Amino acid sequence: MWEQPQPLWQDAFTLDVLEVPQGSGSGFVWDKDGHVVTNYHVIRGASDLKVTFADQSTYDAKVVGFDQDKDVVVLRVDAPKDKLRPLPVGTSADLLVGQKVYAIGNPFGLDHTLTTGVISGLRREISSAATGRPIQDVIQTDAAINPGNSGGPLLDSSGNLIGINTAIYSPSGASSGVGFSIPVDTVSGIVDQLVKFGKVTRPILGIKFAPDQSVEQLGVSGVLVLDAPANGPAGKAGLRPTKRDAYGRLILGDIIISVNGKKVTNGTDLYRILDQCKVGDKVTVEVLRGDHEEKIPLWFNPLKYPIKTTCYSLSDDGPLVSSICFVSWVNDFSRKLW
Repeated sequence: MWEQPQPLWQDAFTLDVLEVPQGSGSGFVWDKDGHVVTNYHVIRGASDLKVTFADQSTYDAKVVGFDQDKDVVVLRVDAPKDKLRPLPVGTSADLLVGQKVYAIGNPFGLDHTLTTGVISGLRREISSAATGRPIQDVIQTDAAINPGNSGGPLLDSSGNLIGINTAIYSPSGASSGVGFSIPVDTVSGIVDQLVKFGKVTRPILGIKFAPDQSVEQLGVSGVLVLDAPANGPAGKAGLRPTKRDAYGRLILGDIIISVNGKKVTNGTDLYRILDQCKVGDKVTVEVLRGDHEEKIPLWFNPLKYPIKTTCYSLSDDGPLVSSICFVSWVNDFSRKLW
């Protein structure tokens, strides 16, 4: 691992401006096949990645697949079986506020770091650093989480994985006692798909929609459809896009106001509903079309993320136990994310 001072920039981890060291992140071993899990924003834009385990042995790794919406990536290292010690996977469904937890990672490049705290909140919602889509049911903890902890595990008092440390709320850039972890129940389903298929398949409407502020200016609430390609689910169902008439006047498209009876007031509401649906589901989309409302049946098609074919190398180093790893990387760009 090496560090190099960088110019000031706005960090997606804290949304604050600070100077950061080059190469900082955490991760953990998922299985005996060499799969390593971390946050997608830890490796986004990286040109060289290596995994260094607790005994300081280092291995190149490749990106198996990633889910930008949930900020999860799976990597693979060709390491001996005796160096691969997967973390026992717990559950996040029965967590309680006040329950003791442990965060392991490499804050500011200081590896072998463990902090402790409690679960201070459940069912929080944060936005993906890569796409802005909401990540739901997030765990809030007061265990100290700092830049460099991203991608590291959050453990319960039995040592079981219950979350991936992902973000903090901080006016200073350092831990302020409000950290967020993606729950393991969300992570498990994503990792299983990435390991098996190299991609995540999700249902999509197949639309482009206007910024929420634009819809608010119209005095209505909902999601304004700007485009609905004919080969997408929305286009096939007959949703109307925004267009201009022969005189150049703007003709508004459909405004989505509910899906399956669940109210949609903005884009975040729509994303939240989509996360609860599956590929192949039939839903009823209610739209405001002109001065009247219509209900339109729609079938979901899958969204398939392309897998980057660029060769990545990855570095993984483990604090306290070999199943935790330190992810270091070299970035060709001036903008870096933890």
